[in-house]
Amino acid sequence: MQRIVIDTNILVSSLITEGYPSQVINELVLAHKVSLCLSKAVWEEYVEVLKREKFSKYPSFKTNAEIVLGKIDDLALYFQPNLEIDAVKDKPDNRFLELAVFSNAEFLITGNTLDFIIDKFEEVKIVTPREYWENHRPG
Repeated sequence: MQRIVIDTNILVSSLITEGYPSQVINELVLAHKVSLCLSKAVWEEYVEVLKREKFSKYPSFKTNAEIVLGKIDDLALYFQPNLEIDAVKDKPDNRFLELAVFSNAEFLITGNTLDFIIDKFEEVKIVTPREYWENHRPG
């Protein structure tokens, strides 16, 4: 099964609007058609960001976030990366690359094209949700 790492912005987008992020989360991750790789650091970021007050303006965001986080926690493959990568200018974002490399993920899916200006790091392809959905998702 294809292994992927998902940047937090994809999770947020999937809870706010319909589109490629929600398709990746709902039709692939939650349907268990791909293996989502997680680390403690990435999980903690997911939880912290999804609890932010600014998202309370979206109806049912908090409830839906709790449901999705619960399902992700049950489905994900957890890893403890023991490497340090310094390839992205926003230093906390390197945790996604560390996880992707350590877990042998094939893809890191992110909407953060300002910080992830590379399209590949070692064997990990760095793609937008649209690029992933249209070109790489499992059939």
